[in-house]
Amino acid sequence: MRTPLSWLAEYTDLAPGARGADVAASLVRVGLEEEDLHGGDITGPLVVGRVLELEEQVQKNGKPIRYCVVDVGQNGQMLTEGRHQEIVCGAVNFEVGDLVVVVLPGAVLPGGFEISARKTYGRMSNGMICAEDEIGLGHDHEGIIVLSRLLGEDRAATLSPGDDAIALLGLADETVETNVTPDRGYCFSLRGLAREYWHAQGSPEGGFRDPADVATPEANSDGYTVELKDDSPIDGNEGCDRYVARIVRGIDPTRQTPAWMGRRLTQAGMRPISLAVDVTNYVMLAVGQPLHAFDVDRLSGSVVVRRARGGEKLTTLDDVERTLHLDDLLITDGGELPLAIAGVMGGASSEVSDTTTDVLIEAAHFDPTTVARSSRRHRLITEASKRFERGVDPKVTAAAAQLAVDLLVEHGGGTADDGVTDVDRTTDRVAYRLDVTEPARIVGVDYSRERVVGILRDLGCAVDEHAAGSDDLHVLVTPPSWRPDLVDAPDYAEEVARIDGYNNIPSITPTPTEGRGLTHAQRARRVVADALAGAGLTEVLSYPFVGEGLADQLMLPADDDRRQAVRLANPLSEERPLLRTSILASLVDTLRRNVARGQKDVAIYELGLVFRPGGPLGTAPIPSVAARPDAETLERLYAAVPAQPRRAGILATGQAEPAGWWGPGRAADWSDMVAAVQTVAAALAVPIVVANDAGHAPWHPGRCARISLPDGTLLGHAGELHPKVLAALELPERTVAAEIDVDVLVAASVEPVQARPFSTFPPALTDVALLVGADVAAADVEAALRSGAGEALESVALFDVYEGEHVEAGRKSLAYRLTFRAPDRTLTTDEVNGFRDAAVAAAASATGAVQR
Repeated sequence: MRTPLSWLAEYTDLAPGARGADVAASLVRVGLEEEDLHGGDITGPLVVGRVLELEEQVQKNGKPIRYCVVDVGQNGQMLTEGRHQEIVCGAVNFEVGDLVVVVLPGAVLPGGFEISARKTYGRMSNGMICAEDEIGLGHDHEGIIVLSRLLGEDRAATLSPGDDAIALLGLADETVETNVTPDRGYCFSLRGLAREYWHAQGSPEGGFRDPADVATPEANSDGYTVELKDDSPIDGNEGCDRYVARIVRGIDPTRQTPAWMGRRLTQAGMRPISLAVDVTNYVMLAVGQPLHAFDVDRLSGSVVVRRARGGEKLTTLDDVERTLHLDDLLITDGGELPLAIAGVMGGASSEVSDTTTDVLIEAAHFDPTTVARSSRRHRLITEASKRFERGVDPKVTAAAAQLAVDLLVEHGGGTADDGVTDVDRTTDRVAYRLDVTEPARIVGVDYSRERVVGILRDLGCAVDEHAAGSDDLHVLVTPPSWRPDLVDAPDYAEEVARIDGYNNIPSITPTPTEGRGLTHAQRARRVVADALAGAGLTEVLSYPFVGEGLADQLMLPADDDRRQAVRLANPLSEERPLLRTSILASLVDTLRRNVARGQKDVAIYELGLVFRPGGPLGTAPIPSVAARPDAETLERLYAAVPAQPRRAGILATGQAEPAGWWGPGRAADWSDMVAAVQTVAAALAVPIVVANDAGHAPWHPGRCARISLPDGTLLGHAGELHPKVLAALELPERTVAAEIDVDVLVAASVEPVQARPFSTFPPALTDVALLVGADVAAADVEAALRSGAGEALESVALFDVYEGEHVEAGRKSLAYRLTFRAPDRTLTTDEVNGFRDAAVAAAASATGAVQR
């Protein structure tokens, strides 16, 4: 909502010397959000100019450029030694004789854009002919401003070259733009914003002047016939509960919108159109009540407000034919021909035109839900719908109609009919019994009874301190008609805090009690994430929704429980109606998207929940919120929710180590995935066992590692994905992946790890090369070496695997480096040899290994 300060000052007293920033700050103090400041940042000369000559030339790029001579009065004579100004312009929507807006050298436009004489398109340009957006008057940049079109012929005829355009267009007047939240619909008007500014100034006596405080005539039988027939109210609420109709006849269609009104509409971000339309928009901006003007000559004599019928259509003012829905509320002519979608947009069949002389003014109160649904259904977000769906004051309807009638009579030369229609089915607001200590309890500030009651009355509430049910702690509060959001104690507490000042609420840092903090599971999960990030992987988040065909693409066996996925009743996308049972199921989309955008070397990971129902789920009850559900209800709730273990998924493709001057790069392979899992396990001090797994989809049968705890508990799998899976998922060849159960890691890391003292004595290194069968796993050989080497063994590392001409077929050579160290002495050669021989003997016994 844009608020010109000059307009705001008519309804409330501005603080002495207040600028736009000051007003915005005041509105922020009472809870409104500042969006922007407009105007007030132009320094002249900005003047009226008359185009005397123009020469148009088409440039090489096809763009027409006009070389103009413009009369700007005495403002620029010194620049051109008494000649009229020569200005180069790229717009073509003006002709010789038109009055335009000219900014001359030395001026500064919005944004700090300084104007100077400069050479452009081969000629000197002494200034610029302005478009709306260049001077902050609007957003239009299709052409320059022609004043006869903007202000009307009559107003333009009174202007002369050299007149100050800043004063003419109100550009010195600052405009504050605020963001109106859904619960503050009354602030979609100058009336509401003036009231809020008045509150920000302390609600001084007489400081707010309500523009809706006008005398309105009583309804009579001579008014235009209106019937409200809503046969299908939504949630029991009638689509229209008040409809005011007033007629003004004999309007002069040649009358132009007054310059002051057009300027205010422009400042508020609306384009002047015609007198009747501009009056309705002006009143809407002033008091927040949307109005609509019908051409009386196009009506049959009565208006019926009803729901749409099947198959009905309406061509709206934007020239779009719309098929109406049964829930749409319509304004109809005699109950048959649709004239408008209530609260959203009028129809083309009854719109006012250049020849309209008799106008029917509609001021109605429509149900917010009805308007909101129609607006979204037809994708029509209008100034009227934005206000109705947030709640319009039902008591301002007659006043808004009267304001529009008065303006049309004064500026259009019309005569108001004596007949007044006001069909009123509105109900009064219900009083609420408020505990006056409740705001203090909720907010934490000691508000006195007098302060609470005073703020509520300033807000427009009726506070009865002596009615039945009132006592020293309670009063009966009836909210004002323009505040549908005030319902219960928290609402009133928020208003008290807002008006008293959020800055008066003390900021107190809570002190945590002993024993609180992160749980072990939370700390462990952070360690997992940090370890993976430290290993060079990038964390991502993906949506947990997958398609039905993904299980086949992953080549999951028919009896694999990962095929049992939970189906969403209302999925965000019909293409992805299932919840993932594997973290890789959604992580592959992220990898594919990155590769498609040119990222060839990608290594990513995600920590998240998967959904494993493990069988049919029960039906969830809907418990009452009045009390905690009992044990049986909780059990049924849990039975209806699938198990949700937390998993970590890793995907990598491309180069793990880039090539450069230091040498060739290295592609990511299955060992990187195993190493990543080992890094995570080591960070949590959890021992793991790595073994071959030849049949776990979606991994390659010969390049898949099963990772488990020493007791056999499965932790996860790591390795290279199956080539057919990669082809189905459109992922690069040799993509590698890992997925582990984080909950298993967390559970295994509960026991504290005792730090071992390290020896300061030198290590003893010895290498052994063992011949084993080609099908023997290196991990089995390593385990055997460890079991036989004794306590002096510090580490075992596989550093070479060889299969070739010096090794018989069906066998391979594994070379290990064994590191021994004693805690209390330097080991002798004989001791080291003994340890080594014992390790080799254990490997020979367990795997059939033979030392080379």
